[in-house]
Amino acid sequence: MTPVHATETPTRARYWVIVFAVTLAILSYIDRVSISQAAPLVMRDLHLSKEQMGYVFGAFALAYALFEVPSGWLGDRLGARGVLLRIVLWWSAFKALSGWMFSFIPMVTVRFLFGAGEAGCFPNLTKAFATWLPHGERTRAQGILWTFARWGGAFTPPLVVLCLTWMNWRWAFTVFGILGIAWAILFARWYRNNPADHPGVNAAELALIHHGASQPSTHAHVPWRKIATSRNVLLLWLQYFCLTYPWYFYITWLPTWLQERHHLSEAASANYSVLPLLLGGTGALLCGFLLAPLARHIGGTARARRLVATSAFVGASVLMALCSQLNSPPLAMIVMGLASFCNDLVMPPSWTACMDIGGRFAGTVSGSMNMVGNLAGFVAPVAGGYILHLTHGNWNIFLYSMAAVYLCGAFCWPFIDPVTPLELHPTEPD
Repeated sequence: MTPVHATETPTRARYWVIVFAVTLAILSYIDRVSISQAAPLVMRDLHLSKEQMGYVFGAFALAYALFEVPSGWLGDRLGARGVLLRIVLWWSAFKALSGWMFSFIPMVTVRFLFGAGEAGCFPNLTKAFATWLPHGERTRAQGILWTFARWGGAFTPPLVVLCLTWMNWRWAFTVFGILGIAWAILFARWYRNNPADHPGVNAAELALIHHGASQPSTHAHVPWRKIATSRNVLLLWLQYFCLTYPWYFYITWLPTWLQERHHLSEAASANYSVLPLLLGGTGALLCGFLLAPLARHIGGTARARRLVATSAFVGASVLMALCSQLNSPPLAMIVMGLASFCNDLVMPPSWTACMDIGGRFAGTVSGSMNMVGNLAGFVAPVAGGYILHLTHGNWNIFLYSMAAVYLCGAFCWPFIDPVTPLELHPTEPD
């Protein structure tokens, strides 16, 4: 790199990292949300009960959870580039294969392998942000990332319905699986684990990136014991479980709830299913841009993150409980959409806390948090299937359980220090 001159203007190559992250997030949500809209057709063609469909939903989340930490650790160890390429190619293959299963056990198996492949996507994107973005741009980047992830999922149900007018659900899954290959080719050509190795980064931008960004070293020893015994990390895990348990309803059982509880058609349920993820993405975007000004106004980043997250959990709990009492589909979905809006206000504080607490180990810390969150993603749809079976289709009990879990999350954030790195804590034996 050439020396930085006083008049040199920083290039903006780092923003392409956000572009790649956003497009990958959209693809990941299209692939995981599409099965929720197709669920009635899948149950019909594979002769599945609701309990079995709950396991089909849950198999993805279980594998996703179990492989989060290994994939996040690999990103810290080897760099995000190779790990993200493996993730995208693996999940694309098994998404396509899931369209050609003909019974319960093979479908659960392929969904499990699909989840194992997609695991580590967002921790490694977080690792890329920590490496390529200066500290002041990270919260905004996370807000943009989760906004487009949610919006990609929001418009998947009508996209699936549109595809199903041209092809059956099996071919639709195959088409969705193919989309990741083009992304992988472009990403492989452009991305570098170290910004200094990229020809589009000048010295001024490199200096800006390194001002507060994690160093791209990939061979540091991960302090496993410190991570596993940190109160801040443990509480981040717990609050993310409480955040993800209700959220999985939006991408699994929601279309079925609309069709059975509110007696809507497949097309109408697809249109209404847009609202939770659409408003959720809006919440993430709003938080990403307003958190920094709020922190300056109330006197600190940690205080702002705690205030936003705690208030959002309480709001989501109240709104989810209220939704169970509404018989008007439009009103019920507006209220559920607002619950999702509150849900996603918590996303930027959670993921930027992983970057700040994790530092060089942002991939591992964020992977561990997402692992626990996706364990909730396994429990929630499976529990939902059993709740519906045991209560003879009483959807309100399911919604009450989600409201209660949201409320538990509100009690975590007042006790989290979301800004102090692990490496500044007293050294512990590993």
